[in-house]
Amino acid sequence: MTNEIAIVVLDQTGLQLAGRIRTFLSHARVHGLAGRASEGADEIFDGTADHLRTLFSAGETIIGVCASGILIRSLAPLLGNKHAEPPVIAVSSDGASVVPLLGGHHGANALAAELAGHLDGTAAVTTAGDVQLGMALDEPPAGWHVQNPDGAKAITAALLNDDPVGLIVEAGDAGWLQDGQTEFADEANLSIKVTDRAVANSSGEYILNPPSLVLGVGCERDAEPSELIELVTQTLESESLSPASIACVVSIDLKSDEAAVHALAAHLGVPARFYNAEDLEREADRLVNPSDIVFHETGCHGVAEGAALAAVGESGNLIVAKHKSRRATCAIARAGGNIDASTIGKSQGNLTIVGIGPGSEEWRTPQVTRALAQADDVVGYGLYLDLVEDVIVGKTRHQSDLAQEEARARAALELAAEGRRAVLVCSGDAGIYALATLVFELLDRENRDDWNRLAISVCPGVSAIQAAASRIGAPIGHDFCTVSLSDLLTPWEAIRQRLEGAAMGGFVVALYNPVSKKRQQHIIEARDILLQHRPAETPVVLARNLGREGEDISVIRLDELGPDKADMLTLVLIGNAQSRVIDRGIGRWVYTPRGYAKKMDAAETPMAVDGAA
Repeated sequence: MTNEIAIVVLDQTGLQLAGRIRTFLSHARVHGLAGRASEGADEIFDGTADHLRTLFSAGETIIGVCASGILIRSLAPLLGNKHAEPPVIAVSSDGASVVPLLGGHHGANALAAELAGHLDGTAAVTTAGDVQLGMALDEPPAGWHVQNPDGAKAITAALLNDDPVGLIVEAGDAGWLQDGQTEFADEANLSIKVTDRAVANSSGEYILNPPSLVLGVGCERDAEPSELIELVTQTLESESLSPASIACVVSIDLKSDEAAVHALAAHLGVPARFYNAEDLEREADRLVNPSDIVFHETGCHGVAEGAALAAVGESGNLIVAKHKSRRATCAIARAGGNIDASTIGKSQGNLTIVGIGPGSEEWRTPQVTRALAQADDVVGYGLYLDLVEDVIVGKTRHQSDLAQEEARARAALELAAEGRRAVLVCSGDAGIYALATLVFELLDRENRDDWNRLAISVCPGVSAIQAAASRIGAPIGHDFCTVSLSDLLTPWEAIRQRLEGAAMGGFVVALYNPVSKKRQQHIIEARDILLQHRPAETPVVLARNLGREGEDISVIRLDELGPDKADMLTLVLIGNAQSRVIDRGIGRWVYTPRGYAKKMDAAETPMAVDGAA
C-alpha cells in the first residue's frame, strides 16, 4: 500500500467538501469526475468505477464523497484479501457521516475518526474489536509492531466471547491494552505478550513489540552503510533483541548528514535523531566505555552509548554496551516506557527550495505540492505564500517584504538548522532569478557547519518564460535566452553587453524585471540594441499577471516597445528575425520556426533518377 490519499468527488457539492478535507489532509489529491467536478481538481477521470478500481489496485487510500453503494459496487470484484486492502472511506456530501468500508485496521478507522472530528460528523466504525473492546489488536498505536498478525483473530474472538486471555508485559507501556474495556486473566491458554526480545511464535501467544529500544550509533566519515547495518544486525541477533522494537536511531549531530546513519534508519524503518556534543557529555558518568580519544574528536566521551542513554533519559538503561566493527559502533538502551521518537533530540535539518510557478495552481508541480504539504515551516514573500494557502494550512508562515531576499533565505537556513523541515517559496522556478542561488551563495560564503549538514534540495517550477510561451503559442521553439533588466545586483554595462550578444546571436530574448518606477530607460535601450539586428515588426509578447487574476497577454511590434507597455509584473518576450505572428480562426499565435520547413520541403522533393542531370 502507498501513502497516497485520493479524495474522489462526483459533483460540485463534493468539491466543496473536498476543499474542507484538504485543509487538514493537505497532501491528499482531489480526483474529480469530468464534466461534473473538474474545476480545481488535481486529477480528472471519466469512468467512476474504473477509476476507483485503479486507485484501489494501486494501494491508494480512497475517501469517496459519495454514497457507500457506489464504492461497494465498484470495488466488489477486487475484494478477497482483507490483509492487502487499502483504506476505503465513504463520506456523505454534508460531512455528517464518515463510514470506513474497507481497511479498518489498515488505517481506515483511525482516518475516519480524524475526518469526523474535523467535519463535526460521526465515524460509523463497525469493527467488532473497536466497538466492543475499545481497541484493535491488529492495529496497535504508532510505533508498535505485530510479530504474528494471524494470531489476532483467535485472541479477539476469545475476548469477545469473554474467554480468559492473559497479558504478559515484559517491556514498554501497555496502557492502551490495560486501560480499555478488557479484563485479562492471570492464567489462560491464550495470551498477549508485549516484549522487545526476539522470540519465536508459539501457539496461543499474540506477540506485540513496543517501541522501547533506542539504537545509538557512531561511524567514521563516509563509512559504508552495509558495514553499519551488518554490525547492528549481528548485535541484535547476539543479544536476542527484536529490531521491531527499535524506535529510532540516534547519534551526534556531527553525523546528521552521514549516509550510513540514514541508510540504517531507512533499513529499520525508523527516524534518525541527533544530539549535540554537550547533551551527550552529560551522560559521561553512565558510560560503560568512555574514551578520551572520542572526546578529543567530538567533544563527548562516547557517541553510541551517550546517544542511546540521552534518548531514554534517567528512567532508561543501557542494555547493550558499545559493539564495534572496523569503522562503526553501536549501543542499545531500553526506555522505562514507550518512546516517541519525535521528542528525542532533533532530526537532520531539511531545506527545500521550491518554485510554485507563475501563480496558478495548475502550474504547480506535484513535487512542489508534496514538499509544501510535508513542511513544518514555510518562508516566503507574503503574496507567494497566499498563492499556496490551500496547501500550507496549519504550517508556520514566515513572510517578509519583496526586497528582503537575503533575510528570507537566511531565515529558511536557520529554521532547517534547528532540525525542522523548512520550505523556501519562490515564484516561477526557484533557480531562475530566484532564491536558490542566494541560498547556495550563503552556504559558500559563510561555510557554517550547521548549514553544511543540512539536507537541501531544489524543486523546479514552471518559469514565467514557459508560461508566457505556452499562452501565446511557441515563441521559444528555437534558441532563446533570458536577461534581467534590473541593475540592483548587476551593473547596467554588463546587462548591455549581454543584450548586444543576444541581439547579434539572433536569440529570442525574454526580459525579466523590465520596468520599475525608478527604472524607465533600460527597456528603451534594450529595444534599440535589438532593433539593430532584427526588423521593427519583430513580434513582442507582453505577458502580465500570468496565472493570476487580471492575466493579460498581448502582442506588439518591437519598435512599439517602451516603458508604458510593461511593469514589474510583466514578462517581455521578444522574438528573433524569424519569429512570426499568425491569426488562425479566433486565435492569435506567435511562433519561432526551427527549420522544419526545410526538412519537409526536402522530404517532398522527388528523388533524382540515376544519370539525370
